[in-house]
Amino acid sequence: MKTSIRLYSLAFLAIIGIASMAKGQMAGDTEATDTTTVDSVKEVPETAIVDEVIWVVGDEAILKSDVEAMRLQAAQDGLRWNGDPDCVIPEQIAVQKLYLHQAAIDSIEVSQSEVSQMVDQQINGWIQMIGSKEKLEEYKKQTVTQMRNELNDVVKDRLMAQKMQKQLVEDISVTPAEVRKYFSTLPEDSIPYVPTEVEVQIITQTPKIEQQEINRVKETLRDFTDRITRGESSFTTLARLYSEDPGTARQGGELDYTGRGMLDPAFANVAFNLTDPKKVSKIVESEFGYHIIQLIDKRGDKIKVRHILMKPQVSDEAVENCLNRLDSIRNDITAGKFTFEEGASYISDDKDTKNNKGLMSNATEMTRTSKFRMQDLPSEIAIVVDTMKVGEVSAPFSLINNRGKQVCAIVKLKNRVDGHKAKITEDFQVMKEVVENKRRAEKLHKWVVDKIKVTYVRINPRYKDCKFEYDGWIR
Repeated sequence: MKTSIRLYSLAFLAIIGIASMAKGQMAGDTEATDTTTVDSVKEVPETAIVDEVIWVVGDEAILKSDVEAMRLQAAQDGLRWNGDPDCVIPEQIAVQKLYLHQAAIDSIEVSQSEVSQMVDQQINGWIQMIGSKEKLEEYKKQTVTQMRNELNDVVKDRLMAQKMQKQLVEDISVTPAEVRKYFSTLPEDSIPYVPTEVEVQIITQTPKIEQQEINRVKETLRDFTDRITRGESSFTTLARLYSEDPGTARQGGELDYTGRGMLDPAFANVAFNLTDPKKVSKIVESEFGYHIIQLIDKRGDKIKVRHILMKPQVSDEAVENCLNRLDSIRNDITAGKFTFEEGASYISDDKDTKNNKGLMSNATEMTRTSKFRMQDLPSEIAIVVDTMKVGEVSAPFSLINNRGKQVCAIVKLKNRVDGHKAKITEDFQVMKEVVENKRRAEKLHKWVVDKIKVTYVRINPRYKDCKFEYDGWIR
């Protein structure tokens, strides 16, 4: 969906926009007492405005800078708009705000680990696309840390909106008869084309981090604890300066009220046992690295804490040793000493696939399947799989997994189905998803239109001639 284009809000400009709204943009809602002042605001050329509020949806403002940032990012990603960007972009932002407002009402949450994983995937994808971390920083004129900080709120909002959409359409289902009826009425040139799909199995091994490096991280965290305890530094300051969690570092390491189930289990076990806000926890190892935690408050079954995360660095030698181990495993599989499936079940470190004989799962917003289009695979895996034959086991390679950790892997191409026109006898699941997606889109479209009717909307008059996807914006 085109709506997956990222909303890169420039948060610091919101202050300017809100001030502008308070001083001038909202003046039309009350009777003006000084017509000279109002006229002078209207006469300011648009090009002279640093930033302004162009839409208001509920109590949320959409800034001109939001639109320009989204337009710029789309251009950098090579994405094109289906219509006039000046109209399409603010409407997409407005629709997301409707979903976010409903998500807040329904108490929908996303965990910081989910956000961090998505941020890491996004940045790692950019790095793979452009060639290196250094080239990416040069291209974007930002450090990776700055990119992470900028992406954090954007990704969190995107995930919240997606969860809200999923909840709204979770009851959508169709029968085989409905699927056959739908496609029986379609002309031949409208039958969907099924792109090449593959099923991939994977075995991963995690490079061993040297004890010296682990000791360095732990000693640094102990030093932080001592400095906090002695009153030499605050937890908040140290988190801002040194925490490697991009989602919380700029907030002084603060995680807002969160339930136990939304946190890493090891992290949650320690955090929920804290009782004294003045004390710092022992060092905690989670799947993301090592933490120290400080309690802020408890409220029912939720906890508010701050933390500092540090990640031990993997050496080049450790990666090389890991690749060599996997090369030996591959040789044993090829020699018939054991199967790839057995290796995945007993040797692989990948907890998401080892209980499924290494078979990778493609989880989208609405469905979960083992079939991947090439563009849906992690880029490092897609490059390897592209030239493989069914049943072949790859040479070892390294990649960044969905938790932001460097791992080594071998993959087996389990199945490949070349692209073709969908057939009801062979591609029923694909055709079923087409019908379900159509029903979901119809329901979401109706929900947005209905939501607009009961939501305060105020739009700059220059957008009145736009051809919007949803009715009701202009009143």
